[in-house]
Amino acid sequence: MRIGLLGTGPWARMVHAPVLAAHGGLDFVGVWGRRADAAKELADQHGTRPYDDVDALLADVDAVAVALPPAVQAPLAERAARAGRHLLLDKPLSLTVDQGRAVVDAVRAAGVASVVFFTTRFQPETAEWIARQADEGGWFTARAEWLGAVFTGDSPFAASPWRREKGALWDVGPHALSVLLPVLGDVSRIAAAAHGPGDTVHLVLEHQGGTTSTATLSLTAPQAAAGAAVELRGTAGVTRLPETAEGATEALTRAADALLAAAASGVPHPCDAAFALRVTEILAASQSLLDGTAQGVLDTP
Repeated sequence: MRIGLLGTGPWARMVHAPVLAAHGGLDFVGVWGRRADAAKELADQHGTRPYDDVDALLADVDAVAVALPPAVQAPLAERAARAGRHLLLDKPLSLTVDQGRAVVDAVRAAGVASVVFFTTRFQPETAEWIARQADEGGWFTARAEWLGAVFTGDSPFAASPWRREKGALWDVGPHALSVLLPVLGDVSRIAAAAHGPGDTVHLVLEHQGGTTSTATLSLTAPQAAAGAAVELRGTAGVTRLPETAEGATEALTRAADALLAAAASGVPHPCDAAFALRVTEILAASQSLLDGTAQGVLDTP
């Protein structure tokens, strides 16, 4: 599959470009970025071609991988899908429900494959745990903690304007939801949402079927307190999301494998654009509740 990369920031440099260049099933055709000099530099590092025009890149590929801020990703993903290109996207899909829905509509209309990179879903230990707990069922309640030190340490993402503006709800919230939803079911209502220290957000979620969960999300945690944890309690007892030493590079390689499989089979991947849209809908309802502009009730998809 011929694939191009949209984006030249830290995530594109650290993860996307190396994975696309090394993947045996992909032909890494080229790079487009909002800065031509950055696109050339990244393309040169991986022996591929820089593009200064998105449509020129789309004309030369079968798929695109996107490593851009969500407000930029969504319209470009829609554009690529309408051109018949498969999509390897990042989370969150978009910052508005309307933009996310436009991507999903374009994907469905064109019949292209889409995979959204929820990292935990593409790491073997955690993916297998999620699948087992979904099969087990009988869960009474759950808690998820996704605590990052992006704004308190030396993270290369600390200067990211969209993260500064939208905070942990939109950056690590998708990761927590990507674990909770397949195990506990869809969210029908955000029962409570409250701010904590820094950009920290606390959510209480009601899932269809009556299970409840809590999520604590932060990018301003002390470095010593950073980390992710999910705990489930139910008829089977207590179980916790396993730790994994595997990094984002290996996980993105599996996401690329998943895109190839979905494109070949025509069977949507569980982490496709439609799933990512539902995550955006939950985040948007949570944001409205935090802002005091609306109740946290969600429509059934």
